[in-house]
Amino acid sequence: MQEALTNVLKHAGPAASVCVRMRWRGGSLDLEVADDGRGAGAPAGGAGHGLTGMRERVALVGGTVVAEPRATGGFVVRARFPDRGLAPA
Repeated sequence: MQEALTNVLKHAGPAASVCVRMRWRGGSLDLEVADDGRGAGAPAGGAGHGLTGMRERVALVGGTVVAEPRATGGFVVRARFPDRGLAPA
């Protein structure tokens, strides 16, 4: 989810705020990075493979990633990691 935070810096704009949430739910770890900035259509440098790379890396451990514009403005990235024998501390 480091990439999601990097995307906030690249795309959301200087006045945006970001909220990071971590939840342990029914055998999975859910992570969410949500900002209230300009969204993914904002200009940025780079090749544009950040979300694809996130999806690929999370899929390696059996997880999923959803990334989409927020209805209230900004962008949200959600990742779900299945329990692989780890419990919350």
